[in-house]
Amino acid sequence: MRMVATEDQDNQGLEALMGEMGRRARGAARILANASAIQKNEALLMAAAELRARLPELLIANAADMADAEAKGIKGSFLDRLMLDASRIDAIAKAVADIAALHDPVGRMLAEWTQPNGLRFERVSTPLGVIGVIFESRPNVTADAGALCLKSGNASILRAGSESFRTSSVIAEAMRAGLRAAGLPEDAIQLVPTRAREAVGLMLKGLDGNIDVIVPRGGKSLVARVQNEARVPVFAHLEGICHVYVHAKADLAMAVSIVLNAKLRRTGVCGSAETLLMDQSVVATHLKPLLAALIDKGCSIRGDAQVMAADPRATEATEADWRTEYLDAIISVKVVSGLDEAIDHIETYGSHHTEAIITDDHAAAEAFLNSVDSAIVLHNASTQFADGGEFGFGAEIGIATGRMHARGPVGVDQLTSFKYRVHGTGQTRP
Repeated sequence: MRMVATEDQDNQGLEALMGEMGRRARGAARILANASAIQKNEALLMAAAELRARLPELLIANAADMADAEAKGIKGSFLDRLMLDASRIDAIAKAVADIAALHDPVGRMLAEWTQPNGLRFERVSTPLGVIGVIFESRPNVTADAGALCLKSGNASILRAGSESFRTSSVIAEAMRAGLRAAGLPEDAIQLVPTRAREAVGLMLKGLDGNIDVIVPRGGKSLVARVQNEARVPVFAHLEGICHVYVHAKADLAMAVSIVLNAKLRRTGVCGSAETLLMDQSVVATHLKPLLAALIDKGCSIRGDAQVMAADPRATEATEADWRTEYLDAIISVKVVSGLDEAIDHIETYGSHHTEAIITDDHAAAEAFLNSVDSAIVLHNASTQFADGGEFGFGAEIGIATGRMHARGPVGVDQLTSFKYRVHGTGQTRP
């Protein structure tokens, strides 16, 4: 039976609710860890069908969430991330079904060997256990995270942002319906049923040891809070201060195409380019066309002296601009002396998320790919490919920008750990 919280629930009641969710998740995780690939896939396919069947309900819930957000004065990219229509709901359902088609990451033989004493060792992939996901405006994370955790044998506790609460609740119920239909515990996917901010703090404490890892999906303040307060491991998902570097050997037509896509395809995603670095040697030929192409598409330019000289519509960039994730039709533009300065700028101001170089010089591309310390580095491709679906992962639970365990798009493989199985024939240690 599901527990339901009210908005004015006191802290003691909320703590009891969250503690019960943690215990239910742990029990579900034990069952899910041993579920067959067929059973997990059935749950995912049934969940995808439920999402499509609940289209009218989802549209109504999302319209209410959108109305509340607009009444609060929320605008721009945030609303775009929140908004669902029929095509986006179909895309969410398709992503869940696509995850069913992925390989099962649990129980894979990662390595095996035999020691001279005859002991046979196996390193085998296992689920992490219970994953807490804290996210803000994107209701699709409810489906993506729930589905990825399910496929990888993990239970999930999802805490949606208050703005997407109604929409996320309907999506979570569809996912739980899929679990029930496949004979799996519905508590393998739980959405925190309250907007109370205190629920986040309780999750960060680990719910009495029942949460094994936290994944934050949201803005800088959320991630900072999670990193400061979490008492369990965190898959850090920092802001996406992504760069595109137009190298001395960049083809102009390719540069225009990639830069426009990297910045403007969807400005509110973490893979959107926020800074354009221009090589000094192609300023005369490439800078004006690139600036004009961006401005003509409605993008504001904040640049250095050479940029403002090339196009008077550009405004002066401040030091803060190089560190800003705009998530809007704004880009900072800087002229650099060459590859080394471009790499130094990215190291100084970047968030270790996603960076791209545009060049026909393969040696320069290799130097960039090897030297830039970001989770994703691209050669002659848009930063908007920073997405688990584009990597063939089906979807992602986030883009991890740390260096431990998981990095880049966190898909089913990254949501597993491993254990050692050791087979003997009666050996004892001398």
